[in-house]
This record gives sequence, C-alpha cells and structure tokens, in this order.
Amino acid sequence: MRAILYICHGSRVKKGQQAALAFIEKTMETNAAPIQEACFLELAEPSIAEGVTRCIERGATEIVAIPFLLLRAGHANVDIPSELQEVMNNYPEIPVYYGDPIGVDPRMVDVLIERLHETTEVIPQDSTILLIGRGSSDPATKEDFSKTQRIFQEKTGLQHVSIGFLAACGPFFEDELTRLLEAKPTNLYILPYLLFTGILLKTIERTVKKLETTTAIHLCPALGYDPAIHAILNERADEAAERKSGLHVPNHA
Repeated sequence: MRAILYICHGSRVKKGQQAALAFIEKTMETNAAPIQEACFLELAEPSIAEGVTRCIERGATEIVAIPFLLLRAGHANVDIPSELQEVMNNYPEIPVYYGDPIGVDPRMVDVLIERLHETTEVIPQDSTILLIGRGSSDPATKEDFSKTQRIFQEKTGLQHVSIGFLAACGPFFEDELTRLLEAKPTNLYILPYLLFTGILLKTIERTVKKLETTTAIHLCPALGYDPAIHAILNERADEAAERKSGLHVPNHA
C-alpha cells in the first residue's frame, strides 16, 4: 500500500510550522493515496524518522517522499535523501521513491503575481520589483531563481525586476535593496519567494522598518496557501511513483 510522506523544511516560528501542516492537510484532501503523512527536516516535529514510522505503522508497503521545498538546493539534493537513507536502513523491505521539489513552474509565478496584486491592485509599469529568495550555496538555486525572474517579467511585462537572497549567495537582499533605493524609484515592491511566515520574512520586515526613504515601499505577503501549489505537489508525487527506479534513496537496498 502506497504512502506519501511530505517533508517540510521546518521553522523556529510556531506559526510557520502550523501553516506548513495546514497546507499539507489541504493537499492530502486532493490526493487519493490511502496513507499520507507530513514531517519536518529540522526545527520542528514530527521528524522524518517519525513520519516514516507513522507511514509504516499505518500499513505502507512503499513510500513516496516529497520535499515540500521551492527550489533545488542542498536540503532537497543532500540533507533529506541522507536522512531518509539513514532511517530506511531500518526498513530494507520498504522501497522509497523520492520526488522533486516544486521547482521552476509558471504556476508558481502566477501565485507571485497574485501576491503582488494583493498589495496594490494596479502596479505602475515603472515600478521596481525586488524578488527575494531564501538563498543557497548550490548554484542550481540561483539558476532556478533567475528562470523564475524571467518568467515573472514575461508574464507581467514589468522591466525593473531584480533579485536578492537572504543567505548563502548574492546578491544579498539588503545590498540589492540599498542599490535599488539609490535610484529613488517612486514605488518599490518587495516580493518574497517564501512559502510561509517565518524567521526570514520577519528579517525582511525588520529591515524595511528601519529604512528612511521617499520611495513608497510595499512588502508583499509570502506565497502561502494556493491550490496551484498543492496541484504541483500532487504531480511531483505521481512523477516519483511512476519513475520508481528514478530514485530509490541512494544506496538503499
């Protein structure tokens, strides 16, 4: 019997943990898999080990593990597979098929645009947009975020769209924000490419509050719940289940 295990990043902020679990619960309602569980890589419970145990206790004979992460990076490529490998060594008879993160997808850009318009219904064409990503030392993260930026520009027709990262790679958010404000744009929209409220979003909020500028700065909400996202998660689960041999967790018997 198939189980889907959704693996969230985790957050020190309780509200962020609750938002992730609430989102996954809605996703579970749209998937017919008989067993579905959610867990966290770090900073929150249940852990991956606890998530796997729950699946098996409910009768799982195979597990499809889906990283609930936006882009390819170390967590998706290394940390989660390594943790799964260690856990599944205790269950060598249970195959695990590992899915892809959400990745670059035009539907995610549509969600970004919705969040932009929630802040201001009509966006002036001369507005400056700063897309904010979590950041990673993995070059694939910057590559994927740049693709997302290009799709965003194509869909909106906005020309002044920059990117900044909160950690691990540049351009860093605060440096890029300073650079953009030096040009004294009339409107600057800060658009976080983050799933939920958490430490990172609070960091952005604190930075914006300290600014002294004549530019009108609009901080948009995080991506949050959207039906398009759980549609993509369902697709990633189906792809992993169909692929089967595509990823067993590395070296898992």
